[in-house]
Amino acid sequence: MVGTRTARVALIGDRSPLVRSHTRIPRLLEALRVHDGLTLDAYWVATEDVPDTRLEDFDGVWVLPGSPYRSEAGALSAIRTAREHGIPFLGTCGGFQHALLEYARNVCGVADASHAETAPTAEQQVVVPLTCSLVGHEGAVRVEPGSLAARALGAERSIDRYHCAYGLNPSYAEMLAAHGLRFTGHDDEGAIRIAELRAHPFYLVTLFQPELAGDGDTCHPIVRAFAEAAVANAALIVR
Repeated sequence: MVGTRTARVALIGDRSPLVRSHTRIPRLLEALRVHDGLTLDAYWVATEDVPDTRLEDFDGVWVLPGSPYRSEAGALSAIRTAREHGIPFLGTCGGFQHALLEYARNVCGVADASHAETAPTAEQQVVVPLTCSLVGHEGAVRVEPGSLAARALGAERSIDRYHCAYGLNPSYAEMLAAHGLRFTGHDDEGAIRIAELRAHPFYLVTLFQPELAGDGDTCHPIVRAFAEAAVANAALIVR
């Protein structure tokens, strides 16, 4: 290890010992420090506390699984702040779902875009139940060559773990893409599993949970790429 580099990162989610991805975080942070020389000074921020937190002062924002969040508005606000301020952003599982929702509302102009988990009777359901639940599922993801996802993975295919029952309503994919959101990862049947933004330092969201990869003592390449982006961002900021 050649020196340790540090970034201040906000972990957005309602922390719970019952959410497996949450319990993995301390080990992942240690693995990044020991194996990659990347120290994330991580702060858990509950979704309901987002309005009282200056996320603009963080070097990275990661919206973690655990939906329905106690404050959907808080989760969406965190995502919007990271997107609009160019803060390296990672969203996994629930973070993926809410990133699509935030983009539909604030970029595509669908003010009443909704998540079926919290608004099951809404008309504009951008996030809907998956045809087949992916809770406890593991499957292949193919990524677009040259994409941020491909660069992060160092490959064009990976096997990843899921723990989700909701995903993008395919009816909204064309609209989101027309406004700049890129869908760069799909399963073998063509269902969307990764989205990113080209005009952003690092904006990557996955329906799968990279934090569940392996035994927790090594980091998934996407988590490592996010940490590297946060550290690079920290180096640019004078505090």
